[in-house]
Amino acid sequence: MNSFDLVFSDFGIFDLIDILLVAILIYLFYSLLRGTIAINILVGYLLIYLFYLLVKSLEMRLLTTLFNGFFQVGVMALIVVFQPEIRKFLLMVGKNFKLYRNEYWYRLFVRNKVIQKELEQTQIKPILDACKVMQETKTGALIVFAKNPEEEHFYKNGEEIEAMVSKRLLESIFNKYSPLHDGAVIISEGKIMAAACILPLTDNQDIPPYMGLRHRAALGISEVADVSALVVSEETGNLAYARQGKIKSNISLNDLERNLRKDLI
Repeated sequence: MNSFDLVFSDFGIFDLIDILLVAILIYLFYSLLRGTIAINILVGYLLIYLFYLLVKSLEMRLLTTLFNGFFQVGVMALIVVFQPEIRKFLLMVGKNFKLYRNEYWYRLFVRNKVIQKELEQTQIKPILDACKVMQETKTGALIVFAKNPEEEHFYKNGEEIEAMVSKRLLESIFNKYSPLHDGAVIISEGKIMAAACILPLTDNQDIPPYMGLRHRAALGISEVADVSALVVSEETGNLAYARQGKIKSNISLNDLERNLRKDLI
């Protein structure tokens, strides 16, 4: 009997199921991390672990001892660092009984051209139409697109609305005479969840001086949460779009449409 037969002699159907389940869990967890700042943290952690294996193989005792101390608390550190993602995963599993309301599975299994067209008409078009008008009138605006509003608590400090996205409603909210025009509008699952929300500002010192508080708030929220943010400049009417701690300024309506398609559909 050769080595290949020895390895697979005890391999059964439950081993195959075991491998498939592990692969599914890894894929689901990766799907939650993909496109977020957390994926960079995970890559950094893996690089540190590879460096630890290198210094251990080279018998560098001092560095090996230091890394051993780090990895002894590594599991707890990972739980703390990835707490939002772990919570998101558990929320997704818990909502599995309400499949029709689960946006994750909705996008994963039910996505088709008809639904895309419906989303374009009900979500993207009103936003684009409102931005076009606000550009022309130089009306300042800050809109945040959140995937999972249950996990993001930053909109709780504003005025809850929970209304369908519409061009007129967005224009009314950001009208300079509206009591809600200061702060951010939170959009999730095709609804305006809240308005006049206060967002954390970025600590990035490399932001160009022409970017004001709206830009700093858009960049700041994209650094700490899995969201994207749209800014209409009150001074110039230019559009800016922030995602994953980076912001693109002076984008066109076509660029904005491409970003919205990617993030909302």
